[in-house]
Amino acid sequence: MPIITKISTQKNTKDRYNIFLDEKFAFGVDEEVLIRFDLRKGKELSELDLIQIQHEDEIRKAFNAAIQYLSYRMRSEQEIRTYLKKKEWDEPVVEAVVQKLYERKYLDDKEFACAYVRTQINGGKKGPNIISQELKEKGISSIHIENALEEYKVDQQIEHAIKLGNKVVKQNQKHSQRILKQKIEQFLLTKGFSFDIISIALEEVKYEKDEADEWQALRAQADKLQRKYRAFEGFEYEQKMKQALFRKGFTIELIDRYLSENE
Repeated sequence: MPIITKISTQKNTKDRYNIFLDEKFAFGVDEEVLIRFDLRKGKELSELDLIQIQHEDEIRKAFNAAIQYLSYRMRSEQEIRTYLKKKEWDEPVVEAVVQKLYERKYLDDKEFACAYVRTQINGGKKGPNIISQELKEKGISSIHIENALEEYKVDQQIEHAIKLGNKVVKQNQKHSQRILKQKIEQFLLTKGFSFDIISIALEEVKYEKDEADEWQALRAQADKLQRKYRAFEGFEYEQKMKQALFRKGFTIELIDRYLSENE
């Protein structure tokens, strides 16, 4: 059986050691593995010893990589598994690392879900449906998601929906009131808010326009369409303008007024 003839500290990693067998470099090990297997000069190692030592060292390296990955933020179990597999560690190594992380309280999908929901609430840019979907993609169970979302109170959802809705209004003043309302509804749906929350929020969002504002919005749209349909004349021109402006949410009365004034 080979004998350990030398043990030296690695230059760039002080908690890893080089193991020499019969005067030749054989492999490197983590300090924890060195201590666990009582590796010392003069010790004989069987073939089974070598297999176990190197397997445990792979686990230790993968564990350290997982800790580094966790140092940036909390991770779900699925995120850890995906990360380690991308680093090309085998399934038995990944399984052992995940078990160690749970034992040392570095992994907790329940707490991860709660922390994730709190972060999104503070951000104020997402509704419960989107948050739920994102947690599912991170491998969080339905029961953990459901419990975590209890922290997202209805009044908070309404407040966030109103703020986001008013932001849409500021960015879309050129549109008709009807189209503007549709844009708000669609935007809030894509952000993960329910129809009930959206309905309540719309009562507070300042999207409604008086006649003067609606007229200015129509003129802005109609002036662009005039250039688009300038090759047409008479009835054909009027029909194309009416159809286009109606699709943009303006009333027939305002459309006729514009066409009459610009006849």
